[in-house]
Amino acid sequence: MPDTNLQYDQVIAQCREMFINKMKDYGPNWRILRPETLTDQLLIKAKRIRTLEINGESKVGEDIWPEYIGIINYSVIALIQLQLGYGDEIDITRERALELYDHYIGATKALMIAKNTDYGEAWRLMRVNSYTDMVLSKLQRIKAIEDNGGKTLVSEGIDANLQDMINYSVFALIKHNEGEA
Repeated sequence: MPDTNLQYDQVIAQCREMFINKMKDYGPNWRILRPETLTDQLLIKAKRIRTLEINGESKVGEDIWPEYIGIINYSVIALIQLQLGYGDEIDITRERALELYDHYIGATKALMIAKNTDYGEAWRLMRVNSYTDMVLSKLQRIKAIEDNGGKTLVSEGIDANLQDMINYSVFALIKHNEGEA
């Protein structure tokens, strides 16, 4: 059986490299984005994946896999913004942004390990398009929580939904790397 922890780390290394390179281009300019804006950006990426899955072709020549990387990185950014709040200007260094990235990826991987143990790697039985649907469902939950002022009665909060979206996206990329998607 493949080593999920190793595969997870390989996918995250690719995502982290993209995060670093984007910050070399723009810095942590995302600090000005409000939570709802990040949710909408994530929704655009997930809807694009679903459209490409259904239509089977891209008019701009890009496939779905960079979009999954975008979902992972924007979800980490959203977790950071939940902690720090948004600002009117760039108020952290690239180094601090990367520290926070690593912190939230570490916490999200720990969650994956715990759930993976409980669920017996059931994610390996899922189809990639199911991950897309799960991400879209999580985004609808986040929008509902945001519309409710961030409060829930019995459900997980925004942070848990973001972590689940990261993990579903990592699973999709693992399957892609294995040649299954």
